[in-house]
Amino acid sequence: MNAISNNIIRQILLILFILVLGYVLFMELKFFLPSFLGAYTLYVIMRKYMFEMEAKYKWKKWICATILMVLSFLVILVPVFTLINLLIRKLSSVFSESSNILQSLKNSVENIEKEYGLKILTAENINKVAEWGAGTVPQIVGATFNSILSVVIMYFILYFMLTEARKMEAAFNEWIPLKDENILVLRRDMNKLVLSNAIGIPLIAISQGIVGLIGYIIIGVPEPLFWFVITCIAGMLPVVGAALAYVPLGILTITGGETAKGIILLIFGFGVIGTVDNVFRFWLQKKLGDVHPLITIFGVIIGVSLFGFIGLIFGPILIALFLLMIKLYASEFGQKKSSKNNPIEPVRHNPS
Repeated sequence: MNAISNNIIRQILLILFILVLGYVLFMELKFFLPSFLGAYTLYVIMRKYMFEMEAKYKWKKWICATILMVLSFLVILVPVFTLINLLIRKLSSVFSESSNILQSLKNSVENIEKEYGLKILTAENINKVAEWGAGTVPQIVGATFNSILSVVIMYFILYFMLTEARKMEAAFNEWIPLKDENILVLRRDMNKLVLSNAIGIPLIAISQGIVGLIGYIIIGVPEPLFWFVITCIAGMLPVVGAALAYVPLGILTITGGETAKGIILLIFGFGVIGTVDNVFRFWLQKKLGDVHPLITIFGVIIGVSLFGFIGLIFGPILIALFLLMIKLYASEFGQKKSSKNNPIEPVRHNPS
C-alpha cells in the first residue's frame, strides 16, 4: 500500500483549518451579510461611473467615492425614509384615534357575536392580543435600529469597495480557480443579475403603485397617497405582493358600508394591479438579466428568509449563481466529446 505523501496531508490539514476558521468568522459576522450584499449591489451600479470620474476629471478616489455615495443616498435612501416617515405619521394618527377605532371595532364584533352566536371578546383572547402587542413593539424598535446600523455599515463597506475597486477585482481574478474566460463570464452574469434585480424589483413596485394610485383616485379612496406607499412596499414582497395593499383596502371599504366601491377596488386590484405585476415583472427582469420567472419567484422566497429585505435582490441571484457554477464546472472539467461520437462529419472544402 502506497503511503499518502506529506504534501497531500499538509494540504488537507490547511484546507480543513481554512474551512473551520471561515465558518467561525461567518457565524460571528453573519449580521453584517445584508450590509455587504447591499454594498456590493451599489458597487455594481456605481463601478462604471467611479472609473469614468477618475479618468475624466482626475479626481482622487475618495472624492469620487464620496460624491457617488452621497448621490446614492439622495436617490435611493431619502425617498425610502420619506415613505417610512409617511407611514409613521399615518400610524401615529391611527394611534391617536385608537379609542374611536377600538370602540367601532368592538361594536362590529358585538354585532357579529349576536348575529352568529359566537363569543369572540373573551378574556383569554384579549390577553393574547395584549401579549402580542407587548412583544411586537420592542421587535419593531429593534428592527428599526438594526436597519439604520446596517445602512451605516453598508456605506462603510461601499467606500472601501469603490476606493480599492481595481485591487479588489484583481484579487478576485487571482483567487478564483477558473479560466480567464470563465471568470469574465462569471463577472458579467453576476453583474447582469444584480442590475436585473436591483433595478427591476423597485421599478415593478413603483409601476404597481402608480397604477394603483390612478385607480384609487378615480374610485375615490381616502388618502390615496398613503395607499400608494403601501402598494409600492407590498409590491416588493414575494408571492402575494401588492395584494397585501389592495385586499385589506377593499375589505375595509366594504366593512365601512361602501360595498360597491370595495368590490370595484378588489376587481381593480386583482385585474389590473396584479396583471402589472405578473406581466411587467417577468418582462423587465428577463429584459435586464434574462432571468427565468421561476428563478425570480423561488429566489425571492429563499432570499428573504436568508438575508432579510436585501434577499429580494440576492435570492434569485443565489439560485442563478448555483446554476451558473454548474455550467462553469462543466466548462472547466467536463470532457469534450470526441469526433468519433459525432455522427456529423465536418465539411471538407476542396482547395481547388
